[in-house]
Amino acid sequence: MRRLGLLVLLALLTAGLPEARAHDIEFTFTVVVIRPDGSYQVDVTADLDALALGVGQGGNSARLAARLAGLTPAELDARLAALRRILTERLALRFDGHPADLVPVFPERGTMMDARVPSYLGLTARFAGQIPVGAGTLTFQASRGFPPVYLTILDQVNDRDAQQVLERGEESAPYAVGSTGARETGRWTVAGQYFRLGFWHIVPQGLDHILFVLGLFLLSARLTPMLWQVTAFTAAHTASLGLSSYGVVSLSSTIVEPLIALSIAYVAVENLVTDRMTRWRPVVVFLFGLLHGLGFAGVLGAVGMPEGRFLPALLSFNLGVELGQLSVLASAFALIGWARHRAWYRPRVTRPCSALIATVGMFWSVQRVLFP
Repeated sequence: MRRLGLLVLLALLTAGLPEARAHDIEFTFTVVVIRPDGSYQVDVTADLDALALGVGQGGNSARLAARLAGLTPAELDARLAALRRILTERLALRFDGHPADLVPVFPERGTMMDARVPSYLGLTARFAGQIPVGAGTLTFQASRGFPPVYLTILDQVNDRDAQQVLERGEESAPYAVGSTGARETGRWTVAGQYFRLGFWHIVPQGLDHILFVLGLFLLSARLTPMLWQVTAFTAAHTASLGLSSYGVVSLSSTIVEPLIALSIAYVAVENLVTDRMTRWRPVVVFLFGLLHGLGFAGVLGAVGMPEGRFLPALLSFNLGVELGQLSVLASAFALIGWARHRAWYRPRVTRPCSALIATVGMFWSVQRVLFP
């Protein structure tokens, strides 16, 4: 039991070191276009090379692309047939509850071999067809095998668009496809979607933020220093998230992400040299919190904000982030908090875990500079 926290953290660290130059797809971006002529087009973003080869996402993209490029025509046809079967089984577009026949094509095939992160088949699976006569609503659903879906519906009939954020395996809310106008997503629905998105960005997706929070947790056996640090961190990232979302502050992710990694290394290294909160620690944590808030804003910038629901989405996302952080702290307390006042806690828990966190933080900082 004494080493349980260390083993759990080691497992997290091992899971958090993907190969460089991999397709890091955090969302299944899906765009549904409804055209005035009664047709539709669906573009789904996915790691098609990995799906075609039957391997997990996050592998070395250049190797996967080279494997597909080296197949014989017969072998490639077999892989493509398997990929089409996977996509049609795991993706569903429904009109009034009835599934449409989805026949995927790959418009980016052969165009991304020279990209910074290459792909043989590309990242877009496209489906097209005719909307059934008299259809009233459409829904979209991806299986749990895909990352959460950020769905955009471009309605050229009504000259408007709508967005939804879906958890793994969740079906979208019905969207009206008739000419009488689109159903506007309700405020509470938007709030729920962005709350889940904020929580998911911490647990399980935000390993860098998790390690930073664990670094705050590991500093001292006393509760007060952790509360001061968490308060400073929360206030800072809330402020920078809001300012960045409103366009007041902007900083490139190529700068923000390496600095976030360095912030992880810093708090962990300081844990190795002291077991007390220094005068400057809350100030430094506050400054690092500003960086993490800009990182959170990058997520919102990637998925966009719903028209007319900006403030509920922003507040709900931040609330989800806060609950995610609290769940990390609660889990840490449940695993090793009972031993914080034991004599062996610092040499057997704080120091080894902080050393691991510092190593990962330095690795990420180098990786994010060389492979932004």
